[in-house]
Amino acid sequence: MDEKTAVIALAALAQGMRLRVFRALVGGGPQGLTPSVLAATLDVPASTLSFHLKELVNSGLVSQERDGRHLFYRPDLARMNGLMAYLTAHCCQGEACEIAPASGCSTC
Repeated sequence: MDEKTAVIALAALAQGMRLRVFRALVGGGPQGLTPSVLAATLDVPASTLSFHLKELVNSGLVSQERDGRHLFYRPDLARMNGLMAYLTAHCCQGEACEIAPASGCSTC
């Protein structure tokens, strides 16, 4: 990941509702969630949710897929992990890092 891509991703997450939406999608896993499930889970109006989902899709952190009449939004876990790797690439003054990945996430 380069600096420009990281800035775009971080800018998308630098808003409270988008961060909540992204976290809900990560919690939903690779199968994704529909806007109706997200709206009910987060108690947010559909129009507001649509705006934030569009921003997350534009950042590359989330993908959108149509399945018949339904839209599914999925977190791009590889991009998320790439962002985390970019942010921590120079931690611990270049020494081996003692920070372990989050437990319980089989795709991380």
